[in-house]
Amino acid sequence: MSAPTHDPRTLAALRAAQMYYLQDLTMETIAAELHASRSTVSRLLSHARETGLVDIQVRSPFEAGAPLERALAERFRVVAHVVPAPATLSDVDRLERVALTAARLLGRYVDSNMTIGVAWGSTMGAISRHLVPKELHNTLIVQLNGAGNSQTTGIEYASEILRRFSDAYSARVQQFPVPALFDDPLTKQAFWRERATRRLVEIQSRMDIAVFGLGSPFAGVPSHVYVGGYLDDVDYRSLGADGVVGDVATVFYRVDGSYRDVALNARATGPEFEVLRRVARRVCVVAGEQKLASLQGALAAGIVTDVVLDEGLARELLANA
Repeated sequence: MSAPTHDPRTLAALRAAQMYYLQDLTMETIAAELHASRSTVSRLLSHARETGLVDIQVRSPFEAGAPLERALAERFRVVAHVVPAPATLSDVDRLERVALTAARLLGRYVDSNMTIGVAWGSTMGAISRHLVPKELHNTLIVQLNGAGNSQTTGIEYASEILRRFSDAYSARVQQFPVPALFDDPLTKQAFWRERATRRLVEIQSRMDIAVFGLGSPFAGVPSHVYVGGYLDDVDYRSLGADGVVGDVATVFYRVDGSYRDVALNARATGPEFEVLRRVARRVCVVAGEQKLASLQGALAAGIVTDVVLDEGLARELLANA
């Protein structure tokens, strides 16, 4: 475990946070005691929240959460976190709000001695930018699926997301340096017989928590797998013929949750849903009503235990249940 940080800004932020949150002092009083301006105190309190010195929780007055969250829990048997988001928000801002909430929630779930499975994609990239540091030990971050394609290895893109998770949780990283989709199913079968791959798949089978977004060809913020050069025209036609509505870690599925006979999955490197279902906590983060079908399919597949979503999508999900 690394030594605690004692830089002057952190110490000042800690002192300001203790006075503001524990002693109920006003910002003017704190500013006077610290011989600083009110704006400086405001920045110190923001720093305290961003670095995890302060963990703010909002508790609902309802017995089992807000009405939407309770309705989702009763209908889909999941723990739901509904993020308030007005309809006037852009798709990008909506995703940022949901990702920020998810990043804060993850701090409650992760702990020392855990193996955490992390996917890549637009949603995961947004989450990784908002993670709150939490000092852990003997924690491992494992990449859920390969990120390479015919244009790039994908290592730089996926590594940045994994690095942010590693930095936030003082964790080791196990990368998965293979394509997201092999060109030939036989190549995948051969690769899966290699000891190095078997070792990684075995690590995935021991995950304590998996965190993922939902890919969708209909999303307002384009899912990376659909715009990043991973699929060609033949692949798109295949997905259309199979009735695919989304993917988790490049494993594609239909709205009823079925996936085994989707042709493209014979070449995919993500974990099969049977593996995901054995993970104790599977956190799905999704934003935008365009992902309704993708979310319906993931819930039908039984691969979600916790879902973080925006208010508009939550209402659409219940209306179409």
